[in-house]
Amino acid sequence: MAHRSGDRLAGFALMNTATLACGAALACLVPLPDPAAWPFVAASTVLQVGYQLLLLQAYRLGDFGQMYPIARGTSPLVVALLTVTVLGRSLPAGQAAGVLVISLGLAGLALAGGLPGRAQLPALGAALGTGVLIAAYTVVDGTGVRRAGGTAGYLAWMFLAQGAVMLLVALAVRGRPLLTAMRRRPWQGLAGGVMSLAAYGLVVWAQTAGDLATIAALRETSILIAALIGAFVLREPLGRSRLAAGAAVLAGIVVLRLGHG
Repeated sequence: MAHRSGDRLAGFALMNTATLACGAALACLVPLPDPAAWPFVAASTVLQVGYQLLLLQAYRLGDFGQMYPIARGTSPLVVALLTVTVLGRSLPAGQAAGVLVISLGLAGLALAGGLPGRAQLPALGAALGTGVLIAAYTVVDGTGVRRAGGTAGYLAWMFLAQGAVMLLVALAVRGRPLLTAMRRRPWQGLAGGVMSLAAYGLVVWAQTAGDLATIAALRETSILIAALIGAFVLREPLGRSRLAAGAAVLAGIVVLRLGHG
């Protein structure tokens, strides 16, 4: 929905209006999260807003069917590399194989249309940066929700803060004309916001109820779903090379996650 919107910033603003409203309503019904969770709510807000701004840029510059898989595939790769370089942990052979397959798949996605020229580099950079922020907020939220004393309270204040800050940023960028643009096709953006927060709410809840590695691997099936949406809904070129590269990224993520088990 955001990609097809004629005014993507207005589309993102409408999505965050829904996020803010739902977060505020939920916050009135559930207990406050434990004080230990508030730093994670704040950090998640900053990361989520940065993620949306980079994703907005990636959608503006590139095809959805290419940008989304690159962004999603970069995330587990970054987590694995940080585990080795920052935390000093070893990478078993199975996980190393997963990292290699993800890397090759991402390279295939980046090169699906041929060797990228200077004009394509900003789009690829935005997609890669989006993946880094996805990795960051996933770790922050996965830790914060465990310290919150309840999933609903954490989600309520995370959504409320994220929606409010993103709306303020959008208004600062566009000013009053943004409000006019938001009134043109409001229901599409609001519906996208409801679906977005429902989807991520399910992810955060699942992180408290099941095996993180398995959940993360299943979540990344969105890579292939996005490639198909790009082809059949947005009428973007799919091509065997792009589909194969997306499948390789997904396969690498599955291998990487199974290596954790």
